[in-house]
Amino acid sequence: MLTNLTISNFAIVKSLDLELNNGMTTITGETGAGKSIAIDALGLCLGDRCESSVVRPNEDKAELTASFSLKDNLTARNWLIENDLADGDECLLRRIVTKEGRSRGYINGSPVPASQLKILGQQLINIHGQHAHQQLMKKEYQLSMLDQYAGHHQLLNRCRKEYQLWRQIKNELKKRQQNREENEAQRQLISYQVIELNELGLIDGEYQELESEHILLSNSGQLVSLTQTLLNVLYESEEENALGLLQRATNHLGELNELDSSTEEFNTMVNDAVIQIEEVGQNLQRYFNNIELDPERLSYVEERIGKVMSLARKHQVQPVELFQHHQDLSQQLESLDNGDEALDELKENLETQWASYLKCAEKLTKSRRRYATELNEYISASMHDLSMENGQFNIEITSDPEHHATPLGIDLIEFQVSTNPGQPLQCLAKVASGGELSRISLAIQVITAQKVETPSLIFDEVDVGISGPTAAVVGRMLRTLGKSTQVICVTHLPQVAGSGHQQLFVAKKSDNKSTETTMNLLTEKARVKELARLLAGDKITETTLANAKELLVAA
Repeated sequence: MLTNLTISNFAIVKSLDLELNNGMTTITGETGAGKSIAIDALGLCLGDRCESSVVRPNEDKAELTASFSLKDNLTARNWLIENDLADGDECLLRRIVTKEGRSRGYINGSPVPASQLKILGQQLINIHGQHAHQQLMKKEYQLSMLDQYAGHHQLLNRCRKEYQLWRQIKNELKKRQQNREENEAQRQLISYQVIELNELGLIDGEYQELESEHILLSNSGQLVSLTQTLLNVLYESEEENALGLLQRATNHLGELNELDSSTEEFNTMVNDAVIQIEEVGQNLQRYFNNIELDPERLSYVEERIGKVMSLARKHQVQPVELFQHHQDLSQQLESLDNGDEALDELKENLETQWASYLKCAEKLTKSRRRYATELNEYISASMHDLSMENGQFNIEITSDPEHHATPLGIDLIEFQVSTNPGQPLQCLAKVASGGELSRISLAIQVITAQKVETPSLIFDEVDVGISGPTAAVVGRMLRTLGKSTQVICVTHLPQVAGSGHQQLFVAKKSDNKSTETTMNLLTEKARVKELARLLAGDKITETTLANAKELLVAA
């Protein structure tokens, strides 16, 4: 519940420190005194948009602070814990607005964006404005009121998720169907390219091997000549060769060793060279015997290389990249060939998800019909109490899954009333007069507020257009509501004001230089005087004072 509201330099309020209690608190005051200014300030603490005009003239900033007790508000406590903003069972919302129009928000001393103030604010307090009966004409507001009363939030969230998933699959299916013709043209092109590459049958690394083989085949004559020359030089020449020279050297080294034993290692080294020359000669001989002079093979290799290079140019890749390009195209073709299967699978998924959404939406419809029946009885009874003796209220629910599938279900809601005997139920806007509409709106707000989880409710002049005995009924309704939750009501009706457990009076004073609004808790004696003013205006008599006392006693 709201325990304290502190306002500094806000509009015509210079300074205000307001303590609030349980039960029903009424706020009254003269016309133009600013009875709703505290609610406007509270709205800023709860994340409403702000402008520089809210700052009191000649001041640098406005500062607003609202304190809440969270002892009976588990939802708000959990939210604060989840967002690392918790501070025990108390919650402090603070908003600073500068004369330049900039604002800063705080929760328990931590800076936060206005969006977080708004999210938390919805769990702390519920404000019913004086124009609520105008909103009541909107179908989406009617649906919100019914859902708020039903309290099936988990079912709503599940329906919203099921719908979002269904829309996601539907959009994906639509996208794939739109691209189907384009994909088919692409598939035909890639299919032709893959067939062409399949016919070539290039294997991994083949082009590099062809290049190496081509070098050998095209230079086989030169290879034969060079190998024969090397064989002659090393040991086949009859005139002189390396092997013969080395062997002669070993003879001379033998003689040298006999004369000088220290030269023995030279003989060993030359003997090793003889062995290596012999090995080289043997290897060269084998190499020579394996050299192929094969014009047909050369022709085949050149033709194969030519095909590879031609297709590589056609596909705009390097010849060594053609094999991998072939693999990539094959994978693309396989993916496109599987497109129809994926499309069919998506269609099946869409049907399955639609069935899942529809099942959830139908549960939501069932819940709405149940609570609508309950509301119809309560609001009709309240209409009778509010001087519409023959009034009848009905919530018409029409389910239309084919044309009206939304995140909030498949239902179309219409509030209907009949205010006169024999009059059929019709749309609320067509039947009710302005005064009737205000009373019906108030009845709906009071009844639905009993199901709201937020522990504080504010009614800002929602009793406009109501007077006499009806006003007394409204006062009793709000006071009864105040037994289970905190109710703050801005009113101009003495019957409603007198029903409060406590009453605040708003006054405005001006010295021709500045204007200031104050708000004070009335004593019992001051309450009687204020109620008398509301009953009779400025001319307060003993009779009006007595009537005012009776109002308090009746409350």
